[in-house]
Order: sequence, then C-alpha cells, then structure tokens
Amino acid sequence: MNRRVALLRGINVGGHNRIPMADLRELCSEIGWGEVATYIQSGNIVFASDREARTLEDELQAAIRDRFGHDVHTLVRTGREWTSLLSSNPFPEASEAEANRVMLGLSKAPLDPRAAEALQARATADERAEQRNGALWLHFPNGSARSKLTPVALDRLAGSPVTTRNWRTALKLMEMLKGAGS
Repeated sequence: MNRRVALLRGINVGGHNRIPMADLRELCSEIGWGEVATYIQSGNIVFASDREARTLEDELQAAIRDRFGHDVHTLVRTGREWTSLLSSNPFPEASEAEANRVMLGLSKAPLDPRAAEALQARATADERAEQRNGALWLHFPNGSARSKLTPVALDRLAGSPVTTRNWRTALKLMEMLKGAGS
C-alpha cells in the first residue's frame, strides 16, 4: 500500500473543532486506512492506502462530520507528492535558520495561478510568498501574528481553502512517511 499524508484544516485551534488524536487514529482505521499515525494535535496523519486521494478526503471529511460534528477540510498527498513539494521549497536558508517561520500552504482546489503574486503584494515586513509545484510557500521573518497574510486572505487569493504547515512539521511528516518516528 502507498504511504500518504492527510492534513486537516483548523482542528484543535483555540478550543474549536476539538478532535483527540487517539479518536482520529481510530476513526481513520475504521474507514480502512492502514498504518495510521498522527503528529501533534493539529491534524497531521500519515497512513497507507491505495485508494484515490479525492475518495480518501471525502471519506474522512464525512466520517469526521458524522462522529464529531465538524466540517473540516481535508487534503491528501502521496509520499511521492510530499517529497516533490518539500524539494520545491524556495526558502531553504530561512527554513534551516527558522523552520517555524516558513510555511507550506496547500489548497483544496488547484491554486489560482496569481495567488503568490497577490499575496506578495499584501506582504509587509520582509514577508515573502512564492508559488511552486502547486503549493504556496510563505516566509514570515517576524512571525505571522501581525501579518496581513491571514488565513482568510490565503483562502480568497488562492481560490479555495488553504491549510498550512511549518517547515519543521513538513519535515517530520516526511520522516514518518519513510517509517522513522511512526
């Protein structure tokens, strides 16, 4: 079976959309996912399945709605896709120096081709936005707390819901895909 990454958007943030990870792992196993492992509390799942990504996304979204009552956007990428995404990081030096300030953003639908350009136009304080390999890459050298590149702006300019993960989390998921730390 192929190893995959699933990213859930907006769970366990500020007390909203609470889903315990043990319950999430159990739910994933119940819908037929194999070798299920989670990383931290923000909806990062590594698992095995040969089914199509869209099917897996729809099944998990429906199962979460049924079990927990939350409408949560879910994205699934293959291990090969994840490797390709990480290799396209346009900010390798910043990622090395400040892994929590470089973000990988993935959208539910294909990105608007001008998303990064529109985000860069809104950026302040040396923030950078680039689009590579179907993903958004953001660098927040001063942190994201006061940024104008908010989740609402990301969704609007990307053309669909976007979920982000920092470089540290992206690397950890890669390790888990390869079998380390799962």
